[in-house]
Amino acid sequence: MNNVIPRAFLCLSLLMTGIAQAQGWRPLPLVSEVTEVSPMTGLVFWADSPQAATDAIQLEFSYMLYRDVVNAEGQYDWSEVDALLQRIAGRRHQAILRFRFIYPGDTTTAVPDSIRNLPDYREVLAESEGRPTAFCDWSHPALRAFAKEFHARFAERYDDDPRLAFVQTGFGLWAEYHIYDGPMELGKTFPSKAYQAEYLTHLDSVYQKTPWSISIDAAEQVRTPFAEQPELKRLRFGLFDDSFMHETHHEYNLRCWTFFARDRYLSHPAGGEFSYYNAHDQRTSLAPTGPHGERFEDAAKRFGLTYIMANDQPRYQPIERIREAGMAMGYRFRVVAFETNGTQSRLTIENAGIAPIYYDAYPAIGGVRSPDSLKGLNPGHRAVFEVATDGEGGQVTIACDRLVPGQEIGFEADLTTP
Repeated sequence: MNNVIPRAFLCLSLLMTGIAQAQGWRPLPLVSEVTEVSPMTGLVFWADSPQAATDAIQLEFSYMLYRDVVNAEGQYDWSEVDALLQRIAGRRHQAILRFRFIYPGDTTTAVPDSIRNLPDYREVLAESEGRPTAFCDWSHPALRAFAKEFHARFAERYDDDPRLAFVQTGFGLWAEYHIYDGPMELGKTFPSKAYQAEYLTHLDSVYQKTPWSISIDAAEQVRTPFAEQPELKRLRFGLFDDSFMHETHHEYNLRCWTFFARDRYLSHPAGGEFSYYNAHDQRTSLAPTGPHGERFEDAAKRFGLTYIMANDQPRYQPIERIREAGMAMGYRFRVVAFETNGTQSRLTIENAGIAPIYYDAYPAIGGVRSPDSLKGLNPGHRAVFEVATDGEGGQVTIACDRLVPGQEIGFEADLTTP
């Protein structure tokens, strides 16, 4: 009888050992490569460009005018926005939309006539960039209320629309947060600091899914509220820089990026446009050493860029160079381990890119998704994703509900088993 208990323990031990061995993780093979620009990243062409149909890009840009949506009676009609988004999605791309009120040379602002026709609303016509230009009347409460209402309604309709990747907004020339040439007057031709703070806080509340961005020029304390209210920098906005890689970018532009924190791109998208300061900047933006001694890929990495507008680059570079530069931007996922224990599988994934992905994306096997998202996986970091399937024979994919038909998120893998 004395040997019964030890023998029972021995049997139980052997049984548990067998179960543990059966449930141990073993590697599975997986080979994949990234051959295209990842969705929501890369070089950006304008939506009306004859080059926009190329598969070397994933994003298209367009200005949007408020008056094209809201008529003289104050009624909203989204048909123009819908048609634009559908054209872009039809090319298997997504949109970056920038809403703006004024543009050099436009003698009518984009303020809807329902506001412009008010008897006490008074715009200013002045010279900007050598051309007569109309400037808004931000002293009028109807315009201030409208700007907030518009984005609330836009977000209600499009915040969960996969055709839309990013929104840009702002005040002043080109909505770039300045009037450096023209009648700059806070509270009149440019919103007061108090209203700007109110507007930015409002945008942060209405855009719950779509990342929105403002110009780096918003760092200028003389015309914006951020220096006086530093808590505003905690709002969920990204940044865009519309003179990227110009000769003195390391001075003013760098100060602006630094003001908002150089690691801001880890949670909010960073983008911009190649400099139009002169023809040289455009012509050599993608040259081996860039326009001023730094290769674009190196500059993009320093700032964690996800996208950059490059509409004129087909004039200077072959389409394969545009694709190559685009593939060096944003996120890039690499599967460094793929394992199964017979009932479950797990993937160890590294972000080998220069920025995170800003939407939820889920590793999946045979259509079964991991419960954990790749969103927030920072460059150079790894994470383990478990999937409730054995992984045998199921195709590995990255599932994302924010893609349009024809898009897919690729990944790298070079895993073989002995």
